[in-house]
Amino acid sequence: MRIVYFTHSLVSDWNHGNAHFLRGVLGELIARGHDAVAWEPADSWSRNNLRQAAPDAEAGFGKDFPQLKAHAYTSTEDAEAALDGADLVIVHEWNTPELVAAIGRRRAQGGRFTLLFHDTHHRAVSDPEAMGVYDLGAYDGVLAFGEAVRAVYEARGWGRRVWSWHEAADTRIFQPLDREKTGDAVWIGNWGDDERTAELEEFLFGPVERLGLGLTVHGVRYPDEALDRLKRAGADYRGWLPNARAPEVFAQHRFTVHVPRRFYVEALPGVPTIRPFEALACGIPLISAPWQDAEGLFRIGQDFVMVENGQEAQAAMKRILSDPGYAGSLAESGRETILARHTCAHRVDELLAVLGEIDGMKEAAAR
Repeated sequence: MRIVYFTHSLVSDWNHGNAHFLRGVLGELIARGHDAVAWEPADSWSRNNLRQAAPDAEAGFGKDFPQLKAHAYTSTEDAEAALDGADLVIVHEWNTPELVAAIGRRRAQGGRFTLLFHDTHHRAVSDPEAMGVYDLGAYDGVLAFGEAVRAVYEARGWGRRVWSWHEAADTRIFQPLDREKTGDAVWIGNWGDDERTAELEEFLFGPVERLGLGLTVHGVRYPDEALDRLKRAGADYRGWLPNARAPEVFAQHRFTVHVPRRFYVEALPGVPTIRPFEALACGIPLISAPWQDAEGLFRIGQDFVMVENGQEAQAAMKRILSDPGYAGSLAESGRETILARHTCAHRVDELLAVLGEIDGMKEAAAR
């Protein structure tokens, strides 16, 4: 099967977490014998920022993911040329409405490919007006990264059919590594638009500072006030981290913390984003700020610790550092759940099942 995926960027993961999952899914499809390629704009916001932050990063992508193919386009016409011979086309929501509509027109004008829209963001609830301009009339369906997002699409009538398709860990990359523990806590995440500033203070910076722990922070878009706060906490801020290097960083620390953005906590229950999947796959004990696991993705308290406030976060950090058996149990259980339910191989199985449903509907309609 020839699969074409239109993304904001496959090459750049600078403030672009969608690239993590996409790399894993395309890699799994290729490993199964499919011809899977990505197309991205040559001047994407994420890729341009990456070039400024790390001029050698694009070459690094090729070394980390030699099996993946990323083609750049400079116009909608160039992008449409990629549709020739495709069996499946997936268009991510971080593409322009013009491109989404153009691909839909090709499908409506006799395109033989199956066409899906993929949403892995909170804009369905945080900016519904922007999402409402996408023309999905010719699309066979929507892949939404959680039941809460799927429900929004169905309620608003966006798309013919909507499936829940969570992100997951690329276990070819994310796995435990045997490294010396040189640090206490690590947090890998971008700052981003004041969506969790207070939560980071309560669940990460404050507890670490009170306990006098070492803290390593990776991520981008940190304003001066955030960098000042990290400095006061004694944190080691290291900036952008290529996602393929995250397992090495996790392996050198005793625990990590998940602090979800406010929209996911308040409006999209059950959508944890990709970071906890990746951390648990690496076998590092995880402490999480509160979010509602509405879909039962994990075994709360067994796979990771869910805390309700800063004092509970501080107590959990202290216990993980003082009780190796407890820390090891968390790490083992978390990875066990990832391997059983939440790898990119699982998501490819789910994608193929969706395609089977679509084929069945087309056959029924043709009778």
